[in-house]
Amino acid sequence: MSNQQRARLLLRYANLVKLPHTVFALPFALLGVVYGSWHASVTWGRLLLVIVAFTAARFAAMAFNRVVDRKMDSLNPRTRRRELPDRNLTVVQVVVSVIAAGAVFIGAAALLNPLCFRLAPFALVWILTYSYTKRFTSWSHLWLGASLAIAPAGGYIAVTGAWSEPWWTLPVMAIAVITWVGGFDMFYALQDERFDREQGLKSAVVLLGKARSIMLAKALHGVTIVALVAFGLWTGFGPVYLVGVGIAAAVLVWEHQLVRPNDLSRLDAAFFTMNGVMSIIVFLGALGDRLL
Repeated sequence: MSNQQRARLLLRYANLVKLPHTVFALPFALLGVVYGSWHASVTWGRLLLVIVAFTAARFAAMAFNRVVDRKMDSLNPRTRRRELPDRNLTVVQVVVSVIAAGAVFIGAAALLNPLCFRLAPFALVWILTYSYTKRFTSWSHLWLGASLAIAPAGGYIAVTGAWSEPWWTLPVMAIAVITWVGGFDMFYALQDERFDREQGLKSAVVLLGKARSIMLAKALHGVTIVALVAFGLWTGFGPVYLVGVGIAAAVLVWEHQLVRPNDLSRLDAAFFTMNGVMSIIVFLGALGDRLL
């Protein structure tokens, strides 16, 4: 295989899992690292292992989802040009990449500390199981949120080797992530309401309809902001962090003004990208507070 062919293959794998979007979820893992730095020192090597572990886990989950959903993706006009339906990659290639990414995740966890290593298999099973949830529950959005909520807890444990003290601070951060991602994913599901109904798939949008799903997403994002503020106040983060949360809240309010049940025209790539920027803003607020 030539270098050019290798580069094209790597690009297909990157497109398979939307690798650049890792930057929108990684900040929550790094927020856990920043929180953990109050209780233990953070080395560059440990930070690199956290990034590797998170990226590998996300790759495994996304690639596995593409395998599980490949037949549905081939029927959905929005997704039929993905790598598996478009035959840019084979199922065997993707399954091998899932196994490799899962092994990298477990290996990175083992190098971090014993508690990370013991918890890693459970985390991996949880995030992989998400791919089946639309077959049996309307609340796959919250399952996805819980999958990403593992990240800040993982970042904290990677640094400290133990659960948080007081114990409830990590669950509060988990609530913030679950509700943020859950509300965001409900917006995403608005695009596929008709298709999901036709295929017998479940979602909050199928269960509640567009209008009530949008209202629920608003409520979830309200909980997100309250949880982020509570987390900051209870863990010692100060005004810089709170300013970051305030900016993130403004972004959410602005986004919610763009979407109406009868008008999804502004539910585009820019909308979803801006939503992802929220995690970066919150992380930078926490990092700035920690450094100042």
